[in-house]
Amino acid sequence: MTEVLYLLDCYLKEFEATVESVKDDKYVVLDKTAFYPNAGGQPYDTGKFIAEDGTEYGVVFVAKFGDTISHEVDKPGLKAGDKVKGVIDWERRYRLMRMHTAAHVISIIIEKDADALITGNQLGLEKSRIDFNLENFDRDKFAQYMEKANELIKKGAKVNLYLLPREEALQKYERLTNLAKGFSDDIKEVRIVEIEGVTVEACGGTHLKDISEIKGVKLLKLDNKGKNNRRLYYELVD
Repeated sequence: MTEVLYLLDCYLKEFEATVESVKDDKYVVLDKTAFYPNAGGQPYDTGKFIAEDGTEYGVVFVAKFGDTISHEVDKPGLKAGDKVKGVIDWERRYRLMRMHTAAHVISIIIEKDADALITGNQLGLEKSRIDFNLENFDRDKFAQYMEKANELIKKGAKVNLYLLPREEALQKYERLTNLAKGFSDDIKEVRIVEIEGVTVEACGGTHLKDISEIKGVKLLKLDNKGKNNRRLYYELVD
């Protein structure tokens, strides 16, 4: 099992770890990591490992397999037992954090007003999308939702992260997800993302400390993807 450092500290840019295994000279598993794997609509982190002798290994892809996180590096050389320093590509990570926290703000506004659930999402560096299960597609309403999102972002709200056992989380919070597919039974420990005064949700992604760091969002496009399936594209305002 890989110790996941980003769950409670998304601002950790560097960390020290020990190599537990290496497969095919390029798939590296550490005892702990702050690298986010490709999951939940959020792209993987990139960055590098620095070995004790100073050799640098670029981290080009990160994936999760059960309780293990595997890092693909760009050259051979690492072996089990090696000590490394992991360094996150912070510019990439921070932009994805802004995109992800923005997705939560936008989604909760639409859910509360239109009773819409999320059927899919994909974060990107330049633009992101959210799919909703929504019968009535009022395009003017979506412009209003984005205005309200920007009002909340400007006002700001703290984002708190914590872990709870599944049963305790379900007892404490009536609503933990706005995903149409619901809450997976495989999850035994729940990572809670609480945006104070806005929403409380189960989410394993990386997030900001305050929604004011999003700065702003802009509606790019709306698509009708078929019966009750609506897609919203947005970008960050820098």
